[in-house]
Amino acid sequence: MKSLGFVEVSGVAAAIDALDIMCKAADVQLVSWERKLGGRLVTVIVTGSVSAVNAAVESAVAHCIKKPCAHAVLPNPHEETLRLVRLSASRLAR
Repeated sequence: MKSLGFVEVSGVAAAIDALDIMCKAADVQLVSWERKLGGRLVTVIVTGSVSAVNAAVESAVAHCIKKPCAHAVLPNPHEETLRLVRLSASRLAR
């Protein structure tokens, strides 16, 4: 994984909208998503080149149907961060 992008929004529909915006804005791929508080907070995690992830996250923040609660881009994630994201992704694969 070259870079990770995180967008946290309120609601599953807004998270799907954010993911759609990110995938259309740049060459990024979904790694995983996490639902917390019964789906009231959803974090979408994407990967790609640093420039693509930056463009995708910025586009989602600007155009999502709900304003994201938080967002971040990690250009060179630490191995422990990658381990945590892989754990999340493995739960998605099941």
